[in-house]
Amino acid sequence: MTAPLDIRPARSRFNLQKLSGQALNWLKGLLPPLVAILIFLVIWQVMTMGPGANLPTPVRTVQDTWELIINPFFDYGGTDRGLFWQVWSSLQRVALGFTLAAIVGIGLGILVGTSSLMYSALDPLFQILRTVPPLAWLPISLAAFQQANPSAIFVIFITAIWPIIINTTEGVRQIPQDYNNVARVLQLSKPEYFFKILFPATVPYIFTGLRIGIGLSWLAIVAAEMLIGGVGIGFFIWDAWNSSRISDIIIAIVYVGIVGLLLDRLIVFVGSLVLPEEQKQ
Repeated sequence: MTAPLDIRPARSRFNLQKLSGQALNWLKGLLPPLVAILIFLVIWQVMTMGPGANLPTPVRTVQDTWELIINPFFDYGGTDRGLFWQVWSSLQRVALGFTLAAIVGIGLGILVGTSSLMYSALDPLFQILRTVPPLAWLPISLAAFQQANPSAIFVIFITAIWPIIINTTEGVRQIPQDYNNVARVLQLSKPEYFFKILFPATVPYIFTGLRIGIGLSWLAIVAAEMLIGGVGIGFFIWDAWNSSRISDIIIAIVYVGIVGLLLDRLIVFVGSLVLPEEQKQ
């Protein structure tokens, strides 16, 4: 009686080859952005090395902000805090304002998209208001709330809500007529129609609006904090400018860009969990 063949080494070799292939693909994807960043840093270094340069070199920037880089968690009270706490304060405002915008925007978008009368009445108003710059709302919010923090949250809300409303509305209006005909034939109730047809068909449009909205929210809070003061990455940049700390501004901009990218990736990740498999790209 012959012993069964042991194929575990072959499986191990297969798994190792698969893992090495995945690692190689990951490195190939990582290499182009790293090369681009290196080229950018070299150009920046060369252009700012002259005696009349107004901006610090990358090396000088790192030297000037080394304490901020290695210790982003310090808190000496008031506005004298590390970059982590500055970003955290801004993110708290963004989270509240964006969540409110998402709830109201999705609800309004569905309402406007399902009613031709509401669409005719409100869509022109939305198209006008969405072109208003975020900071134009700040004096109105300050007059209404009389406090800096609620005013900043309102600016985020009013900035993020328009792409959410417009994309949700468009998603509802793009539902194929065949879907609606089937719903009528099957005599689906309104809750059944919402959960089985309207919402699944509209989800890709909703997440497109959410993705645009989170980007605009992050832009708006940085700009608003420059004017309202307090703790936040926007106020940190403005305070550094008033103190002529250009290197601090540059490192804060790096933080702003990284956090903005992470927020965008977060929305994409949540969308990948919610979207039906056939609608994922």
